[in-house]
Amino acid sequence: MLSRLRTIFAIPELRQKILITLILLAVYRMGFSIPLPFIDQVQFLDTFKKLQQQQGIGQVMQAVALLSASELGNATIFGLGIMPYISASIIFQLMGQVYPPLEQLQKEGEAGRKKINEYTRYATVLICLGQSFFWIKMLGGRSLGQGLILADYNSWFFYFVATITMTAGTLLLMWIGEQIDEYGVGNGISLLIMAGILAQMPGAGFELLRPALKDGIALGTSAGIDKLLPLAVLFVAVVLGVIAITEAQRRIQIQSAKHVRGRRVLGGQTQFLPLRVNQAGVMPIIFASSLLMFPMFFFSWMQQTFPNSAILVTLAGVFGGSGRGVVYNLLYIALIYFFCYFWTSITFNPKDMAENLKDYGSFVPGYRPGTHTERYLDQVMVRITYVGAGFLAVIAIIPTVIAAGMDISPVVASFYGGTGLLIVVSVALDLVQKIDSHLVMRNKPGMLESEEK
Repeated sequence: MLSRLRTIFAIPELRQKILITLILLAVYRMGFSIPLPFIDQVQFLDTFKKLQQQQGIGQVMQAVALLSASELGNATIFGLGIMPYISASIIFQLMGQVYPPLEQLQKEGEAGRKKINEYTRYATVLICLGQSFFWIKMLGGRSLGQGLILADYNSWFFYFVATITMTAGTLLLMWIGEQIDEYGVGNGISLLIMAGILAQMPGAGFELLRPALKDGIALGTSAGIDKLLPLAVLFVAVVLGVIAITEAQRRIQIQSAKHVRGRRVLGGQTQFLPLRVNQAGVMPIIFASSLLMFPMFFFSWMQQTFPNSAILVTLAGVFGGSGRGVVYNLLYIALIYFFCYFWTSITFNPKDMAENLKDYGSFVPGYRPGTHTERYLDQVMVRITYVGAGFLAVIAIIPTVIAAGMDISPVVASFYGGTGLLIVVSVALDLVQKIDSHLVMRNKPGMLESEEK
């Protein structure tokens, strides 16, 4: 492994990309040490700790922190994280399927993609302004028990300053992600989310082991061996499962036609077209979780406003509390399946692939080039996407199941047995593959290849 690392840093271009990525991620983490200056940080931390003990809005805030690359336990300039940009991306991806002008832009290739990215940035600014204002307004009000803004600064002017500051922080995160995409290694937004999850994992692990360090390990306790051992096995199983489903492929046999050039007969070779089982990656998990946060926030807020309403209390429990069960899981699974097929339809075009095979003189044995090949590829992708979506759905509901069945904090479960672990492993694999592509171009062995090969 040390020799591989020396090989990686011996390539000037790759070394520069890795260093740029690390520097930008360091800037991202430094932003969480810059608090909003007119927030009572001590009182805010105490209030947030109390919310974490509740089953309602506290878990909602933790879920937001997990998927938005933010830390809501501190009122910092990066308090909103990258979630507004993700929300804007979801909006434009969905509108691209139903709004003809955006659909036309998607078909224009690189130029259309740049235009859609520009619109996404504008939408991010608007979403940031709205979310940051309501967040600051909530801190200044009494919805959290008492106002958390210092008395001398609890005015509309400082609300405006704080809103602009938090909006600028999210736009800086968006810029960091785009710079990593262009000058670094890996997907910038995914790396930010991964870095945020890794930064919170030690705290979640300490929360899990704190009872054991205090009272020792015993059966039947909150940190008993009957809970720690299944979690450890689940951790290993999820890691192996994510690697397997990420690397899994459906290999379709491709036969190239024979043709004569001069006195030589070329072609006639058998090759394979690899189709990834999990074509959408971790995006369906992120998109589904993001959409479910809207009812989580709404019903939690309504419950705080109307605490005597039995219906609102029930709905708040279904979407954001300990009452999460069949309804929440079914909605989560349905959204994951929807976004798996939706994202696959965007990234995989069977018509273009069939036309490319036809242009290169290749064909799928048993199917005519053109329309018949297109239908076959589309049918295969629909079937394997169903399997990939099922795996993602199982991984996604693991935290809910073990949190309810084993009386473990959903935050700990999500980090070590579900969505958080899925994102970390998937992004890490993607990062390794990106580095391997640079090594292969220079005839160097990849990080996952054997020395003999």
